[in-house]
Amino acid sequence: MNKIKTQKNTRRISHFLTYVYMILLSIIVVYPILITVSSAFKKGNVTAFTLSLHNDWTFLNFQRLFQETLYGTWYKNTLIIAIFTMIVQVTIITLAGYTYSRYRFAGRKSSLKLFLIVQMVPTMAALTAFYVMALLLNALDQFWFLTLIYIGGGIPMNTWLMKGYFDTVPIDLDESAKLDGAGHFRIFAQIILPLVRPMIAVQSLWAFMGPFGDYMLAKFLLRSEEKYTVAVGLQTFISDEQNQKVVLFSAGAILIALPISILFFFLQKHFVSGLIAGGTKG
Repeated sequence: MNKIKTQKNTRRISHFLTYVYMILLSIIVVYPILITVSSAFKKGNVTAFTLSLHNDWTFLNFQRLFQETLYGTWYKNTLIIAIFTMIVQVTIITLAGYTYSRYRFAGRKSSLKLFLIVQMVPTMAALTAFYVMALLLNALDQFWFLTLIYIGGGIPMNTWLMKGYFDTVPIDLDESAKLDGAGHFRIFAQIILPLVRPMIAVQSLWAFMGPFGDYMLAKFLLRSEEKYTVAVGLQTFISDEQNQKVVLFSAGAILIALPISILFFFLQKHFVSGLIAGGTKG
C-alpha cells in the first residue's frame, strides 16, 4: 500500500511540475505577443513597448504602415524570396533525401558526414565569406544571391531529415513496383512521394519562414532601402532612439505572421507525423 501511495504522490508531483512548466512557458510566449498586438493598435506614437489593453484601439497604424513607409515593397521582396526558397530548397532536399535513402554510391557516407560538418558552421562565421563572394559575383544588393544562400543553408541538415523519413518507407514498395515494370521516376513520383508528404509539408514551412525571420544575412547583403526584407525594414523603425516608431513596428510584425499562418493552417494536418518520423532512422 505504501508503495502504491508513493507512486501516486510521485505522479501528482510530476503532473504539478509539468503544469507549472507549461504555464510559465505559455506566459513567456504569449506575453510578448500581447505587447506587440496592444502596441500595434494604439493611437498616436509610442516610445516604448508596454502592455496596455485599456487604450483606444485603431487600425490607422496599418494604413500608415503602407502609406508612410516602404513596408509594402519590403513585404513583396520577402514573399518573392520566401516562395522561391521554399520551392527550390524543398525540391532539392526531396530528391537528395530519396537518393541517399534508396541508392548506394561512391562517396555517399562521406558526403553525409560533410553535410553535418557544414551544418556546424554558424552563419556568423560565414558572413565575411558571403560578402566576398557577393563582391566577386557582383551580387551585392541582389535578391538572387540572398535566395541562393537561404537555399544552400537549409540543404545539409534538411537532407538528413528527409533521408530519415524516406528510410521509414519500406523498400519493399520499390521492389514490388519494379517487378510490375515501373521505372525509377514513376516509383518516386507515384508511390514514394505521396507517402512522404508530411515531411515535405514540414520542410516547406521551415523554408518559407526563414527569409521572414532572418535579419543578419539580409542586412549584410542588401544595401538599398527599397530592396530590404521585412526583418531589415522593421528594424529601421526602432534603430533611432530619438524617433522610434513602435506602433508601426508592431503593426508590421503582426502582418509578417499572416502568410506564415496561412501556410501553417493549410499544411497543419501533415505536421505531427512529419516532425515525429523524420528522426526515427538515419
